[in-house]
Amino acid sequence: ASHKVSELLMHLIGSILAVTIVVMLAMGWRGGLVVFLSVPITFAMTLFSYYMLDYTLNRITLFALVFVTGIVVDDSIIIAENMHRHFKMKRLPFKQAALYAINEVGNPTILATFTVIASVLPMAFVSGLMGPYMSPMPIGASIAMIISLFVALTITPYLGYYILREKETQEGKEEKGLETTLIYRIYNKFEKPLIENKVKRWSFLGFTFLLLLGSMALFYTKGVAVKMLPFDNKNEFQVVVDMPEGNTLENTSAVTREIANYMSQRPEVDNYQSFVGTSAPITFNGLVRHYDLRGGSNMADIQVNLIDKSERSEQSHDIAKKLRADIQAIGKRFNANVKLVEVPPGPPVLSTIVAEVYGPNYQEQIKIAKQLREIVTTTDDIVDVDDMIEADQIEYNFVIDKEKAMLNGVAPQQIVATLKMALSEQPISTLYKETANEQVGLVLALDEKEKSSINDIKQVKVISQMGIAIPIGDLIKVEEKIRDKAIYRKNQKRVVYVVADMAGKLESPVYGILNMSDRLNEIEVPKGYTLNEEFNQQPEHEDNYTIKWDGEWQITYEVFRDLGAAFAIAIFVIYLLIVGWFQNFKAPLVMLVAIPLSMVGIMLGHWILGAFFTATSMIGVIALAGIMVRNSVLLIDFIELRLEDGIPLKQAVIEAGAVRTTPILLTAGTVVIGAFVILFDPIFQGLAISLMGGTITATVLTLLVVPLVYYMTEKHKHEDKK
Repeated sequence: ASHKVSELLMHLIGSILAVTIVVMLAMGWRGGLVVFLSVPITFAMTLFSYYMLDYTLNRITLFALVFVTGIVVDDSIIIAENMHRHFKMKRLPFKQAALYAINEVGNPTILATFTVIASVLPMAFVSGLMGPYMSPMPIGASIAMIISLFVALTITPYLGYYILREKETQEGKEEKGLETTLIYRIYNKFEKPLIENKVKRWSFLGFTFLLLLGSMALFYTKGVAVKMLPFDNKNEFQVVVDMPEGNTLENTSAVTREIANYMSQRPEVDNYQSFVGTSAPITFNGLVRHYDLRGGSNMADIQVNLIDKSERSEQSHDIAKKLRADIQAIGKRFNANVKLVEVPPGPPVLSTIVAEVYGPNYQEQIKIAKQLREIVTTTDDIVDVDDMIEADQIEYNFVIDKEKAMLNGVAPQQIVATLKMALSEQPISTLYKETANEQVGLVLALDEKEKSSINDIKQVKVISQMGIAIPIGDLIKVEEKIRDKAIYRKNQKRVVYVVADMAGKLESPVYGILNMSDRLNEIEVPKGYTLNEEFNQQPEHEDNYTIKWDGEWQITYEVFRDLGAAFAIAIFVIYLLIVGWFQNFKAPLVMLVAIPLSMVGIMLGHWILGAFFTATSMIGVIALAGIMVRNSVLLIDFIELRLEDGIPLKQAVIEAGAVRTTPILLTAGTVVIGAFVILFDPIFQGLAISLMGGTITATVLTLLVVPLVYYMTEKHKHEDKK
């Protein structure tokens, strides 16, 4: 854990330095210095807020800091870049130029910052098991954004006034007009034809719309698979061995030794420990899947430790997939159900896929569960199938013939006491030993070979009142029956579990469940009943048979439901903020156009890298909503400033795009670089892909689409004025 924390701290420092270098390349070393000096102040105050909230420095809180590295510098970049631009223009003395530059972008910067906070903060209210896991990210990011805004409006102008102006004084050159700059010429070349030519305008917008639809279609074609959390790269996994109930410890030990011997020959395996008849020491798997409660002669665990991930190229999940077939082949030879269990990357679940069978009759529930297991076993990409139905175990009841026993001078209680002494292996006395901490029990028991069968036990003798040794078998009758099975309950309802895992091309349980759901009509139910299906809640009543899907799917449903609600709330709050500022109901809708544009890069990024669309990917989508609207606010605010100066609409749109391109590209670059350092982390890769891919495509499209759409919505108003 300490190694992971130190690694993340290095990532954080690296991202801060990388962001500073980007700013230096665009604004010179003095501009980079202004931004760089504002970052430690922001993070120091953010860490102090963590301390006040009782957050520790762990993987989640550090990732929150890495996540906001590219975002918290945006305010300082906007302020510093605008000061830098006005200093170069030399239209006003430095002090007046600094104040004018701050006033020009100060209000839209405040609004833009609160739009990002409005997009991120609702994620703190995610319910269920993922809530506490995720909350440090939105809370930490929101606090950091507020602090960064304070720093940008107070400390950054002070630093910029003294650091940036020195450069301009030394150069002493007059700045050329905006129309002569390279950015203006490039932007004018792309945007002006779209504004002036109706065919090109609609063709471009149509192409953008088709690109958006095509990227979203990757969900439907399964080019991008949805999963709660990807597989983490751990240094361990567990092999769980289940023999049919009633098997001896020797049989279980034999299959365990065979699997252990195979493990010892694998170069990926560093060492292992076998536990036969008992559970392994409590691990995360033991806690969340209740493996720590396992015990019995038919059960065994093998705790496998892999060589360190720094010494191997394969991830632990790939190693597990490679070893699973050989290990299960060994288990089949011994009629054992062998499961290779990885440490779950996130919230605890009983298994990746869990099917719960409810109904009015427990025996019929078992029959339905057995049919369901056949469907699960024959579904693609599903492995490690098991159920919680005990195998039939024969139970022998020794019924004493009381009349016959009394005629032979043997009391029934005497027979019970004799068998208990012979079979229970309870201490009959204690041995005193001076060096022992506890009393040493003296156990009187039959040798194993003398109690290996019912006939052997029948030969145990009791002494009658006449002093005759009589075999117990002469005084009893043996009744044979099937032992009652354990009944599991969940929320007071009787349930039969069928569990499985995913491994294959599509390793998300969502698709496995959908494939199995289509085949539930193959299950036969008792006459007069139907088979219902539930995806998100237990059935209210047990008067009919129901299959309820659980496991990772349940958490996936809850998290994406809550994140979707947070996304909707974020968009609504952003809309209200913009309406309140611009006093206009139409302009905010134009700014919100930037939000769906980010999905193009997000989906293409996941598709190109072959990554799952995970909960952390969704966090990136929501965060990008605020970031992209922020860019739109800066663009449209500058357009309206130019319109107030009497500039024609077309020229105002082009000038706004040209002037705001540099700070928008700088802020986009900082977000991309800040996200790059977590691109190779298995859990947070989705967040990095969303931030990087979405920022790159949405920034380019926003610079072209948002001013264009604003022009289309406002041109009639300005034509009427003419």
